[in-house]
Amino acid sequence: MTAVTPAAVAERPLVDSHCHLDYLARDGDIGPVVARARAAGVETLVTICTKLSEFAQIQAIAERFPEVYCSVGVHPHEAGKEGQKDPTRLLELAAYEKVVGIGETGLDYYYEHSPREAQQVSFRAHIAASRETGLPLIVHARDADDDTVSILQEEFAAGAFPGVIHCFTAGPDLARAALEIGFYISLAGIVTFKSAGALRDTVRTVPLERLLVETDSPYLAPVPRRGKTNEPANVVYTAAALADLHGMPAAALADTTTDNFFRLFSRARQD
Repeated sequence: MTAVTPAAVAERPLVDSHCHLDYLARDGDIGPVVARARAAGVETLVTICTKLSEFAQIQAIAERFPEVYCSVGVHPHEAGKEGQKDPTRLLELAAYEKVVGIGETGLDYYYEHSPREAQQVSFRAHIAASRETGLPLIVHARDADDDTVSILQEEFAAGAFPGVIHCFTAGPDLARAALEIGFYISLAGIVTFKSAGALRDTVRTVPLERLLVETDSPYLAPVPRRGKTNEPANVVYTAAALADLHGMPAAALADTTTDNFFRLFSRARQD
């Protein structure tokens, strides 16, 4: 199979559905970062909230750049200190017009920077906020597949809500469970890594109409940018890898993932 080039993908608009521009801002002005994304064909970005105490910074970034949207949420690493026991505060902040998603939230049993119970309680509060607002839930899941599936299925049975498993690295069981409740699967640079054969096998089973692309920058720079600070412009490499994986034209992959994004994140505007 002939590899699809990033230049071919960049011929059509792309979306970086998950990045952390506030983290990149720690290294200086992010104006050039957004400009490089735009030059690479990345026309929409979602900068993700990980602490409610830092939402004002996230909001300011979204205000500064027309193409940048944001989320509101508490990362599972922060659940011990900032985890939410109910959706009240999430709902208040979600009223801001450029908030397009709830999260990131979920479970991380790899590092366990927060107690598992606190993570689970906060996860359910975010689900309640997603259900009430209709904004998609942005789920982080690492080494917690069983509990993630259990909570998603239990909560979905109590009332539907949209969502995405971001930076998907899990196995087919979580993918299957997420797809069954209508979720999307978002891929970051890990799918380009030589060691990610099992992940690519799972990705091949995900319907094209449920795929998104992201960078999770400044982390997980894709091949050939590994070892460097990741940024939204690099989503073209992940998109190129997915197009090659599915044996489809680059432009079609770009169109599909962009259409998928605006279908899920319906509060974002497609110009």
